[in-house]
Amino acid sequence: MTAMKTASTAGVRAPLALIGIGALAMVVLEALNPQYDPVGETISRYVHGTAGWLLPAALLAAGAASAVLTVRLGAGARRAGRAALLVWTVGILVAALFPADPPGQWGRPSPSELVHGNAAFLAFATLPTAAVLLRRALADRRPGLRTALSIFTAASVTATATLAVFLVDVLHGGPSLGTAGTPTLVGLVERCVIAVDFGWIALATAAVGSRQERGR
Repeated sequence: MTAMKTASTAGVRAPLALIGIGALAMVVLEALNPQYDPVGETISRYVHGTAGWLLPAALLAAGAASAVLTVRLGAGARRAGRAALLVWTVGILVAALFPADPPGQWGRPSPSELVHGNAAFLAFATLPTAAVLLRRALADRRPGLRTALSIFTAASVTATATLAVFLVDVLHGGPSLGTAGTPTLVGLVERCVIAVDFGWIALATAAVGSRQERGR
């Protein structure tokens, strides 16, 4: 019994640690690259900066944590929600393997940029879908997280919709949606999406692990 409980706890801590590592890697990447504007430049471009390897490492860590979550959800979760979470997972992993282009090449994307951008966009689009479809099942597993799950689900939907608007603007003649000192806020909005999505993955992992530990 003790061994089973230890294994269950490790099964929760490992993906949570991966999410933490991914988030920390992105923070360090920001700190090491002051030459980039975090408000107007997407973090994908940082792969060409100092310690650029931290970006794919962060995405791989998040993808691995999401893969564990997808498996641990089990048959009790809505099939469509698990499918959306799987698409997010695959999208993040593919985006990690194909680097984006350097800054300033929005209008001349390379094949790697096209794969990276489409995979990342698909991932961003499906995570809020998964959050909406799985919110009730996750809240039932751990009622104490119901409010937090609802907040992060709403934030993911809102932030992703906002990001879509900015990306369409950038890709069709922009960037123009911004402030007086910054031509576009796409970088800032993207970082908000990443932070919210990482937070949701962590909450969902905690909810799934909680149910499994109580079952033992």
